[in-house]
Amino acid sequence: MNITAGAIKELREQTGVGMMDCKHALTEAAGDLEKAMDVLRQKGLAMAAKKASREASEGLIGSYIHMDKIGVLVEVNCETDFVAKTDDFKQLVKDIAMHIAASNPVYVGREEIPAEIIEKEKTIYASQVENKPPQVVEKIIEGKLEKFYSDMCLMDQVFVKDPDGRQKIKDLVVEKVARLGENILIKRFARFQLGEKISR
Repeated sequence: MNITAGAIKELREQTGVGMMDCKHALTEAAGDLEKAMDVLRQKGLAMAAKKASREASEGLIGSYIHMDKIGVLVEVNCETDFVAKTDDFKQLVKDIAMHIAASNPVYVGREEIPAEIIEKEKTIYASQVENKPPQVVEKIIEGKLEKFYSDMCLMDQVFVKDPDGRQKIKDLVVEKVARLGENILIKRFARFQLGEKISR
């Protein structure tokens, strides 16, 4: 099938992926732009998985201040100083800092949550759905835990700048891994809100 230059250009503008990759994705998706974006997303996931084991010790510490009331510091790592200096990477760090200010996550990823907190949540959810079959209870607990992760974990939150409300922070990172060709990690962050109590 004939893939037009206009379709390739549009896909490139929406994804930032190279022209040839866009052409291959459109060919695979029979010219369907949405499907082509899914094809590129899947390839991005595969690439990110391959690069996840590579050491990322370069990067940037980004900051964001919202109306002098909320401040964020975030450390985002990549593999080389070269990538750390690109506009793409700088924009990613800025976007993540802004997202943290808006969404107030507690952890970077779900693996950071202490096991006892997860067990406590499960116990609460189980007590809310008594007198139901065990497999139903299990599914409900699973669903509530996913909601808990999306509230508490940065990587599971929907990116505040995504107008469709579908792209999570982890998808945003995967997209940048595919575009920049390096492993990228959000290492840690701190969020300060004026007047909040400090627990010791």
